[in-house]
Amino acid sequence: MIKKILLGIALSIACIAGLGFWVVSLMLPDDSVDLRTTTAADLAYFDRRVAEHRGKILAVVTSTAVMGDSGKRTGYELTELSRAYYVFTANGFTVDIASPLGGEPPVVIDDEDMGAFDYAFLNDPVAIEKVSDTKPVDGVNPDEYAGVYFVGGKGAMWDFPENTAIQNIVRQLHRDKKVVAAVCHGPAALVNVKLDNGKYLLEGKRVSGFTNDEELFLISDARTIFPFLLEDGLRNRGAKVEPGPSYLEQISHDGDLLTGQNPWSVWALAEATIEQLGYEPIPRKKTGDEYSTQILGTFEQQGYRKARAQLEFFMGNADTPVNHSLIAMHAVVAGMKMDVIKTLQLLLLASGAR
Repeated sequence: MIKKILLGIALSIACIAGLGFWVVSLMLPDDSVDLRTTTAADLAYFDRRVAEHRGKILAVVTSTAVMGDSGKRTGYELTELSRAYYVFTANGFTVDIASPLGGEPPVVIDDEDMGAFDYAFLNDPVAIEKVSDTKPVDGVNPDEYAGVYFVGGKGAMWDFPENTAIQNIVRQLHRDKKVVAAVCHGPAALVNVKLDNGKYLLEGKRVSGFTNDEELFLISDARTIFPFLLEDGLRNRGAKVEPGPSYLEQISHDGDLLTGQNPWSVWALAEATIEQLGYEPIPRKKTGDEYSTQILGTFEQQGYRKARAQLEFFMGNADTPVNHSLIAMHAVVAGMKMDVIKTLQLLLLASGAR
């Protein structure tokens, strides 16, 4: 009997270990292609770039390097700048980069999220020169720009909301019916903007931004670290917040105001910005992350079977492999929330994307 019990325990441990190895293998990215040396010239997207100069867009990044008194490092999110930068430039716009303090801002680079466009940015001498010596926002002339784009990064929660120069830029562009766009924590720039009539810009506006659920899942004590949670700040100014599923694409479009929920919303937000500026975005080959987020969005809204069918279609027709590791990461999130069925279904989707 004891031998049978010990054998049963050993088999159970082996199964658990095997499941763990399987999950880890699904989370590992495909390293068959080294993207670190990618340049803008390597992006086929740029072969179709617009030759005419259509104007200028101002991208604003945070100057904050530490989250309050927590000691946690922060900065602007590279992927939220680099991807929008190339969408804007490929579609005929010059991008200037500014920050509250000017000079070289702190940056957050997550190796797991890096793609071809992000490495191209790091290897682009023009882009690096701009982001290494950003313009101070108090020296920006809004008249020079067709629109402004506020890049995310948790540091924006500290130095965007109370910055009067940022408020003036937003107010003037809005007054002139130009585009105001922001992603992830970038909408923190909008919470204290008042219009000439004394009302808050956000009052009655449909907006997206990093949600409380997303924030608190990653940083459980965010309420004590941050000046405020972004979703709360948006709602307190009368905004009609439109939260999508956590860590998936979600944008809101209200006239000349465009906002995105998180880093996975950058592509859609940048191209919606081009459309709002009056142009049809040039065709772009979608990334594996975008296909994955579409599948995950279908899963959240229509269930496993529809998501599986979409996965199989993409596997046979998409021009870029589906990113299985991103789906697996969502499975881990579901597991941490103790949703067993959702976890298993997402793991099956991730396995099918290998």
